[in-house]
Amino acid sequence: MTKTILITGSTDGIGLLTSKTLSERGHTLILHGRSADKLASAAQEVGGGVAAYQADLSSLQETAKLAEAVTANHDRIDVLINNAGVYKTPNPILSNGQDVRFVVNTLAPHVLTEALLPIIPSDGRIINLSSAAQAPVDLAALAGGKHLDDMGAYAQSKRGIALWSAQMAAMHPEGPVFIAVNPGSLLASKMVKEGFGVAGNDLQIGADILCRLSLDADFVDASGRYWDNDAGGFGHIDLRQAEGVTKAIASLAH
Repeated sequence: MTKTILITGSTDGIGLLTSKTLSERGHTLILHGRSADKLASAAQEVGGGVAAYQADLSSLQETAKLAEAVTANHDRIDVLINNAGVYKTPNPILSNGQDVRFVVNTLAPHVLTEALLPIIPSDGRIINLSSAAQAPVDLAALAGGKHLDDMGAYAQSKRGIALWSAQMAAMHPEGPVFIAVNPGSLLASKMVKEGFGVAGNDLQIGADILCRLSLDADFVDASGRYWDNDAGGFGHIDLRQAEGVTKAIASLAH
């Protein structure tokens, strides 16, 4: 059955490749990007009459407007893949003092998902990009009261989205399905090339697991779990911070 799938950060890297892969399989894609030019190029590359929306997810106001635009034009989203992410950037601290890694990687997915939940069916899926790089979340850093180095902020933001996924699953036992995923370490994305200075591994590794998590019957009962694609199976997440982190995210997002 054809699914309608929204992928954030879908103008390059794993987001673009996943969009192309799913479109080739006959699904309806909704693309998102920060750059109008890159978004237009991605829409042409993906083809299939895709819809495309521009928004800067470092602004929660723009994130909310993205959700408004999507809900105004679409009555159903079967799969939401919160893929957009930031690791290294020249100016990581925003004007309000918050770290862009926490905003884009952790807070924006909450804002977008909450706003889209009314049009995501109970059998829908929300796939959240985490990472093998994770560290316990310092709530002061999440709130912008403490600044961390690049890896510290990134690793905490990725633990945050994994914990949030698990807590959201617990809060929505009837669905939709929430799954956090490490799509694969050091894949050949722009983030890896610029952040680590290496070519990276085949992006198709990541695109394939995102497609599986989005569509395969094997994951229909996987809500609240974390898939570690490096290990090829579900990984363990210490959930002791999950409720506190989720409450903090919700507070900061409003």
